Amino acid sequence: MLREANVMQQLDNPYIVRMIGICEVENLMLVMELAELGPLHKFLQKNRHQRFEQFLHEKNLMTNVLAKIEERTGVSRLYIALAIVGFVAIYLVIGYGASLLCNLIGFAYPAYISIKAIESATKEDDTKWLTYWVVYGVFSVAEFFGDIFLSWFPFYYMGKCAFLVWCMAPTPSNGSVLIYTRIIRPFFLKNESKIDDAFKNISDKATDVADKFKDEAKRAVANIAFEEKKAS
Repeated sequence: MLREANVMQQLDNPYIVRMIGICEVENLMLVMELAELGPLHKFLQKNRHQRFEQFLHEKNLMTNVLAKIEERTGVSRLYIALAIVGFVAIYLVIGYGASLLCNLIGFAYPAYISIKAIESATKEDDTKWLTYWVVYGVFSVAEFFGDIFLSWFPFYYMGKCAFLVWCMAPTPSNGSVLIYTRIIRPFFLKNESKIDDAFKNISDKATDVADKFKDEAKRAVANIAFEEKKAS
């Protein structure tokens, strides 16, 4: 196998998959690059467009709006969708309220689909959108600390919007699935007991503070009642 891999690495033809590296570790890994002019690349590009068109013909709120616009104007919904995406991308760079628009894109549609997933009989879509919200929550916490610096970059909101759309993309392995399975889930499983202990400590301290506040409130009410009774 290594002999064939070394031969492939020497090839430089734009119509084949080209080998760009061989990693001889415990498990042999072949690092390959997809040729830009090859038929496999063209097939994948065509299939990507087909998946996008299939998504535009699914039955949901957004595609229903696109269907009505397509019916009234006679323009294909694919071009309408691309025009909307282009307008939103430009607005996120130069428009006012880009932060609000970006947050609406990352929240409004997923929230609507999540409600439909909860009301549906199947549980696969529930898991999918729960995964998205976990990633969205982690991203929001991370963004809180970096937003004051990153928001000054002109393409920040367009990049953030693209990231959120990638996370909610209607594909089996979208951004939220990849981030959860490769980063969040391994970290959680490794530190689950520590996280549980931390939350238990916080809960216990919060309970103690609430009990103390309740006792102080009772004493205050009793003192007020005693003072009023004494005055009368």
